[in-house]
Amino acid sequence: MESQMDKKIIKEKQMGYTMKVVLIGFFGGLIWSGIGYFSYYFHLTEVGPSFVLLPWALGDWKTGHWGQVIGIAVIAFLSVGIAFIYKWCLQKVNSMWPGIGFGALLWVLTFYFLNPFIDQLKPIQSYTFNTIITTLCLFLLYGLFIGYSIAYEYSEQNYAANNEKSV
Repeated sequence: MESQMDKKIIKEKQMGYTMKVVLIGFFGGLIWSGIGYFSYYFHLTEVGPSFVLLPWALGDWKTGHWGQVIGIAVIAFLSVGIAFIYKWCLQKVNSMWPGIGFGALLWVLTFYFLNPFIDQLKPIQSYTFNTIITTLCLFLLYGLFIGYSIAYEYSEQNYAANNEKSV
């Protein structure tokens, strides 16, 4: 049987929920933009992770390897903010569908609403079918990863808090 001191030590070693959201966002952005670079490299999509640099960076370097790598890093850091948006809006829904919907919303925002602000990003109708499907799937999987991970951590926090109250 665990003593109260053991439970307190275990609780102190656990990472806080906010830090978990930060890590989920960062690694979600890192993993899925990395897969996006893989897709871009093998010509499954015409849009690589460096699309986030297009409005700001000057020169052709941004479409090369280092531009893609820097794009992955930028997306990883931006993804932390996106994870907090999901946390504030949908953390209580413990299902995969809100995450998939969130990913679809991000895809629509990126390719329809942000498109006019990024000159080098072509209108969605001018991309190939492979590019549209690949980017949509990447965004859906990214949203699923962020959403389900945050919902899981939220339910774990509540479960731990409820069990602690009953002891």
